[in-house]
Amino acid sequence: MAAALVMVGPAITAKAKENNGSADDGFDVGRYIVDLNYRPDSDTLAGAATILGRATRRLPRFDLRFMLTVSSVVVNNEPATFSTRNGRLTITPKRPIEHEGELLVEVRYSDTPGTYPGGVEHGAGWKRTANGALAVFSSAWWYPTAFDVADKATMDLKVVVPTGLTVVSNGTLRSGGPVPVPGGDQWTWRNEVPRPNSTALLAIGRYDLKTSTVLGGKQLVTAYGTDLGPPDAPARASVERTPEIVTALSKWFGPYPFAALGGLVDKEFGTAVATATRPIYSGGFFDDGVNASVVAHEMAHQWYGNAVYPTPNEQWLSEGFATYAEFLWSEREGQGTAAELAQSAYDLYPAGHAAWKQAPANPDPDNALSFPIYERGALALQALRTRVGDDTFFRILRTWAAEQKSDKAATTAGFTAHAERVAGSGLDDVFRPWIHGTERPAVGPNGRLGKVRTMTKPKSFDTIGDNSDRFAAGRH
Repeated sequence: MAAALVMVGPAITAKAKENNGSADDGFDVGRYIVDLNYRPDSDTLAGAATILGRATRRLPRFDLRFMLTVSSVVVNNEPATFSTRNGRLTITPKRPIEHEGELLVEVRYSDTPGTYPGGVEHGAGWKRTANGALAVFSSAWWYPTAFDVADKATMDLKVVVPTGLTVVSNGTLRSGGPVPVPGGDQWTWRNEVPRPNSTALLAIGRYDLKTSTVLGGKQLVTAYGTDLGPPDAPARASVERTPEIVTALSKWFGPYPFAALGGLVDKEFGTAVATATRPIYSGGFFDDGVNASVVAHEMAHQWYGNAVYPTPNEQWLSEGFATYAEFLWSEREGQGTAAELAQSAYDLYPAGHAAWKQAPANPDPDNALSFPIYERGALALQALRTRVGDDTFFRILRTWAAEQKSDKAATTAGFTAHAERVAGSGLDDVFRPWIHGTERPAVGPNGRLGKVRTMTKPKSFDTIGDNSDRFAAGRH
């Protein structure tokens, strides 16, 4: 595991700002229906979005997160007045929406997304590419959404692009592929399981895309940029193992939470992000060869990060869990056990080292390190496993994922209470030093009697560490 302490503060800060506490939601979205037409030569995006929801209180007006120029808004079949400013679309319906009243919002728009601040290299935004565009963790650049990033909804998406281009998004691909229409080809994607709006993916370009049916009827979609070069073969050798990896993760974490799976590898993307159902990977993750560990990490986020969506300043609830998935996958592959990896990471930094000064449950958003969120979060889980035993530990993980059905973001306090309830005892002796402490825990993750020593570091140690450093540097 690399000894470098990589800064991840900007990513946390950006996610925290997304909550924008001054925004006025007041409704729960159930479904998005989005129709787009994209012209890559001019970077012009025209769209019509329909939002179905229900008011959670009386709404004389409400806000949506959106960057682009709007031409009209209709609410419950009546024209509404609206204004846009700094990524906020404020809508005043002709008649106030009463508490628990149904909400049908139709927004029409046209603009050039690439002219707005951001860009996926900055963590969120729109990136115009040589053949099309990428929008990752940045729905506001292509369709209006609720401000609450934890608000989960289903989605239907249709995108018309020039013939020869491919559209990759979340969920299942309908009609087996593109359908010829006036102006090019129409690609249709459907999300049948609600997902947080922040986990959206839109990729338009030249990809080698294939579909199949796996795991008892789930659709597998994988896509690879046609310009990947040398990383192409190891990328395919890694991402095509996604069904095998999901099968293993399901044994540890419970049933896979979505109706589709797969992955997208794009040369022009700089990191890896677990967009719902279908993570996107930079080709750079495969520069040194096969890297199934990164696939295990990103697919673990389908449980912990997408189904279990944490508050912005408690990302260890997703990153620590996903890094621990890499530990478990390593153990399955005979590359080093979870206990050996955890001990090696614990031994890497002595007491008093700066790595221990950041508590996973409360990292400094402007000066955080990769270790507290990724590796130390995983070490905390190993310490919990040591404390309660395998049967109880995996029952805690499986039931934690299964119980996250609401639109409420997950918290450390919630996980602590859940773990103690399942274990039937207090676990302050684990969570206080490992999650809240600002010093190196006096007892390692394998307990006083369970310290694991090996003559050499586990084979997967450097790969997992390099993955964490890449994630952090790329604002994963």
